[in-house]
Amino acid sequence: MSGNDDLRGKTIVITGASSGFGRGTAVALGAKGARVVLAARRGDVLGKVVEEIRAAGGSALAVPTDVSDPEAVEHLAAAAEERFGPIDVWINNAAVGVMGLFWEVPLADHARLVDVDLKGMIYGAHVALRCFTSRGRGVLINVSSVAGEVPLAYQSTYSAVKAGITSLGRSLNEELRLAGLSDAIEVGTILPWAADTPWWDHVGNYTGHAPRMTAMDDPDLIVDAIVDACTNPGREQPVGPKGRAAHASHRLFRELTERLSGKLSESEISNGAGVPDTAGAIHEPVAAGTAVHGDTRERMVQEDAERRS
Repeated sequence: MSGNDDLRGKTIVITGASSGFGRGTAVALGAKGARVVLAARRGDVLGKVVEEIRAAGGSALAVPTDVSDPEAVEHLAAAAEERFGPIDVWINNAAVGVMGLFWEVPLADHARLVDVDLKGMIYGAHVALRCFTSRGRGVLINVSSVAGEVPLAYQSTYSAVKAGITSLGRSLNEELRLAGLSDAIEVGTILPWAADTPWWDHVGNYTGHAPRMTAMDDPDLIVDAIVDACTNPGREQPVGPKGRAAHASHRLFRELTERLSGKLSESEISNGAGVPDTAGAIHEPVAAGTAVHGDTRERMVQEDAERRS
């Protein structure tokens, strides 16, 4: 698939499509004429996204899916192909998160993070690449994070699984090259900086403070990068000036960058308002946070003003 190809009529599967990057990407792809298959745990929310896409003249199908269940991921692919035909692009985007000192976060939360964020990516990639290799074409996009390059204190397992996702993309591209398929089947990895999406409303949190991060990007920046990757899937794409700077800095000044990252995480967490511990949406979906954009930056401004007063 070349960068000049039109997305119109392409069948594109996207996981984690009920909010944040996933919802924004699904709506944008529908507007470009793609046939979009939306997956997430919150089927009621997916239905509303489908209505939004169809109201704008697009085509969409909702398939409620927990990506940690390999049979559910197989069903997602089958439903997509039954409705719209062969899958052209598969976007692995679903993710949950947890914040806190590693040893203070319940082990079940760490395990669930691996099940969703890493194993869910593996299940999606396996299904997608079987479809693509059988036809000799396709694009797989994995949404990782700059945290997979620059580890984040208080998000140790999240950083670990994102590093795994980035490494998965590298290995898959090499295997496709060795199999003589790299010209027709491509794997792109998106590396966003922290963005103001409802992820911060869904995150498990054992820090004692409302979750926050400095200099958050607008999610539209990442949505645009994912949409572009559907036809121009660079192997690894740090998104935005902050994402590219952090990615490059870690490769040049590893220890310094990691120390600065740790101090940044610590200072931001301590500035958040006091809140009780929560598992968030790790084990079960929550009703809150169904938009593309979040309100964390607005909350941070209020918290900072109250702290100074």
